Amino acid sequence: MKIIRLEDARSLPFWQQPVTLLFLFAMAMPVAFATWSALLNNFVIEVAHFDGSDIGWLHTVREIPGFLAVGVIALIMVMREQVLGIVALVMLGIATAITAYFPSMGGILTITMLSSIGFHYFETVNQSLQLQWIEIKRAPQMLGWLTAAGSGATLVAYLLIVGTWKTYGLSYNFVYLAAGGFTACVAIFALVAYPQFEAPHPQLKTFVLRRRYWLYYALQFMSGARRQIFVVFAGFMMVELFGLEVHEVTRLYLINLVVNIVFAPMMGRLVSVFGERRALLFEYAGLVVVFLAYGGVYYFGWGVVVAATLYVVDHIFFALALALKTYFQKIADPGDIAPTAAVAFTINHIAAVFLPAGLGYLWLTSPAAVFVLAAFMACVSFGLALLIPRHPVPGYETRLQTPLALAD
Repeated sequence: MKIIRLEDARSLPFWQQPVTLLFLFAMAMPVAFATWSALLNNFVIEVAHFDGSDIGWLHTVREIPGFLAVGVIALIMVMREQVLGIVALVMLGIATAITAYFPSMGGILTITMLSSIGFHYFETVNQSLQLQWIEIKRAPQMLGWLTAAGSGATLVAYLLIVGTWKTYGLSYNFVYLAAGGFTACVAIFALVAYPQFEAPHPQLKTFVLRRRYWLYYALQFMSGARRQIFVVFAGFMMVELFGLEVHEVTRLYLINLVVNIVFAPMMGRLVSVFGERRALLFEYAGLVVVFLAYGGVYYFGWGVVVAATLYVVDHIFFALALALKTYFQKIADPGDIAPTAAVAFTINHIAAVFLPAGLGYLWLTSPAAVFVLAAFMACVSFGLALLIPRHPVPGYETRLQTPLALAD
């Protein structure tokens, strides 16, 4: 297997460049994962007859591999990060492809666990490679373009679902097979067609938990807890409360994708101009309003148009999450990126292991209370983001410290 240093990769054809591979990853993963997500609520309600508690348990199982993402550290001791990412992507694709073959509670939970291992291990490695392969100055805008590329690929998949689901009477089995098979094939192509790229800074292959990264860890924890409520219950609400069908849910996802394609590069530019602190404060303030409004949908009986609008606005704010990545890139030792990506993924999923199941029971009693809790979490995140410096660097990770220039 050919190994090429990043600085030497510039001589390769454009289609074999490291950044091109990152774009290939960005487009391959969402096709399987987003298709699985788009069909999931209808699939489990119509075929497996899930209720709010069942969907909570499913997402708790789905997040267990994220909690165990530190296992990536052990795997990169015997396998290159790039290869591990591709293997995980193949696993995600295959598991997605066979989802509809197991329409029982036990079967869905098992396949969900397998696809989740692929997804979370791929995402851990992918985020690490992005921060290693992209220059700090270019990172915010490039991450925005990568997000837009993923949205564009998923947009094509969703257009196919919306255009053919009712017209041709497609089955869950056919759509899952097509989406998962595509992702697996792209991953195999990436393994065969690309050399292994060697980053300039060797990554530590040990567990890394540094005190000076505490604010990054705290923001990751709150992000994971808050995002779970959206991922698990916002889409479930659209089906359970308003009775949306597969093509209607997918149409809503299509709107989100178009918005992401347009806004993600703009969000990257916004982070470059205004900095991570202001970008994250804007995101968290907006999410407080959105989650409280979600609660109002249930409490005041606001209609499907309001709920759908909130769903789209929610996605716009989540696009600013790239600011958390670039904040860490600025404060991290270069060799810490891979192990810290694994640790951060685990921290991000601590709450994800128990929140979906626990809140599933609360959902049965008061769906509005679930979203009020999410608004409170966004408030906590806002308070933490106030501690991010305008220009974070190693040694000046939080505003509680004295900038190095002043210390000298």
